[in-house]
Amino acid sequence: MKLNTNPGLNGPPAEFASLYTPEMKRAVRSRRKIYGQLLKHARYQPHRECCGILAGQDGIITQAFPAKNVAADPVRNYEIASTEITSLMEELRKRRLEFLGIYHSHPHWLDTNEPSPKDIALAHAEAIYFIVTPRPYATTPIRAFSIRDRHAMELEIQILP
Repeated sequence: MKLNTNPGLNGPPAEFASLYTPEMKRAVRSRRKIYGQLLKHARYQPHRECCGILAGQDGIITQAFPAKNVAADPVRNYEIASTEITSLMEELRKRRLEFLGIYHSHPHWLDTNEPSPKDIALAHAEAIYFIVTPRPYATTPIRAFSIRDRHAMELEIQILP
């Protein structure tokens, strides 16, 4: 099982307007500590894509579970092994956490941390996608997206203590 995943909180830019639908969710809530965990993971090997699972309770992301990127080309793609997904989902059940999303990074040499065409094509509708950039000077180092029916919409990330 491969898990892969546009900007403007005030509405989509003109070139992406047809990709957004009104029923898409507009915000996601996350604990502050998740931000630091995702940045640390992405910056550990900034030239490769990192990946993992986001989980929590009551729709609030409270835990990030890093996963090993087993993609054939981890510089340009990410893939979480099906055995690791099974193990992570079991861990979520044990902790009584909900699966809320997936995160991955785009290496430091990419200009933006938004869904690539491949990310959009392989997305699972039930997941929220956090895309992280390891670039230390990025204005928005972590961005969240809802991707459904090959349509992507950027979500506001509401940071909670």
